[in-house]
Amino acid sequence: MVLCAASSYEKKYFLDPFCDRLPQSVKDELKIMCTLFVEEVGGVLTIEYDETDESLYLRTHSDEGDLLYDEVGSGLLIKKIQNSKQELLESLELYCKTFLK
Repeated sequence: MVLCAASSYEKKYFLDPFCDRLPQSVKDELKIMCTLFVEEVGGVLTIEYDETDESLYLRTHSDEGDLLYDEVGSGLLIKKIQNSKQELLESLELYCKTFLK
């Protein structure tokens, strides 16, 4: 399940309606985090919840032939986000575990 996504190609941000019950500050923080990510490294970033293993994943990809996409930078930036936004991501994962049962 894709909870939110940002695309450097379409200059768009998506937040699943499932997340409407989240506090506005959390929704704002997710939007800022995702849009800054794609502005820095390009491509597409998705935050996904896998119901089978009840885990949250940050995934990134690019269009084929996109020479501006920074694959190494995206991996480093995801690790940085996972460390600096650990509490936010853990809370989002708990929210999904609680309300998707």
